Order: sequence, then structure tokens, then C-alpha cells
Amino acid sequence: MTLAPSPHFISPNSISLNSPSLTSGRTPVDTRRRRRWQGRVLVGAGLALLPWMGYLAGTLPPAQAAAWVALDALEAACLCAAGAPLLRGEPVRRGAALGAAVLLVVDACVDVATAGAGVELVQAVGMAVGVELPLAGLCGGLARSGR
Repeated sequence: MTLAPSPHFISPNSISLNSPSLTSGRTPVDTRRRRRWQGRVLVGAGLALLPWMGYLAGTLPPAQAAAWVALDALEAACLCAAGAPLLRGEPVRRGAALGAAVLLVVDACVDVATAGAGVELVQAVGMAVGVELPLAGLCGGLARSGR
């Protein structure tokens, strides 16, 4: 009497060492979907900075406006440069992701350090904790992984 192989048995020869089931537990479809989502977040954040730069340019004194608009323009460029390849299913541009991470951390620190007391400080901390630092973490993770 011969026993038929169980459908749940996986032969050691049927899995390669770089198989998603051994490395991350994610299938290639899950990884592609996650990368596209990350690309949308990065490009969306970069594009969201465009009207914000217009607001800053129109409301701040000229010297301050130039500095903040320049910083936000660099952030927007790095975010879009890091996110666009992910939308196309290509590997992330590690330099752009790292640049965005550094710029976002600097932006968060300077915002909090220069905020006045009261509502302005609460808004700066809220933006840092809720937007800038999480985006910096995503960009840093992408720069580190390079995928």
C-alpha cells in the first residue's frame, strides 16, 4: 500500500532560498500593492506641499518665505522622486528617499524650535508627530531597504 503525498506537505526542494514564503511571509502581489500604496503616499505628500508653499509665500515676510518655500520645495521634489518609481513598480530611488527623510526631520525640528507658545507650538508638534516624522520614517525605511 502506497500513501499519496499530502497536499499540505512542502518538499524542501520546492522552495528556493529567496522565496517570499521564507523571507518575509508576503507574496509578490502583497509587496507590489504595498509599494504602490507607499508611492501614492509619497507623491501625494509631495504634491500637497505645492499649495502650502503658495500660502507661505503669500503670508510670511520675504526672507522667511524664501527659506521655508525653498525647504518645502526640496522636500516635495525628494518625496515625488522617491514615490514615482514605486508607482511604476520600480525600485525606490534611495538617495531621494534619504534626502526626503533628512529634510522632513529638519523641518519638524525647526518648526517646533521656532514655534511660539500656545496654539502655534501645539500645531507644530502635531504636524511633526502626525505628518513629518512618520513620513521621514517611511522614507528612511525605503532608503535602507532600497526596494
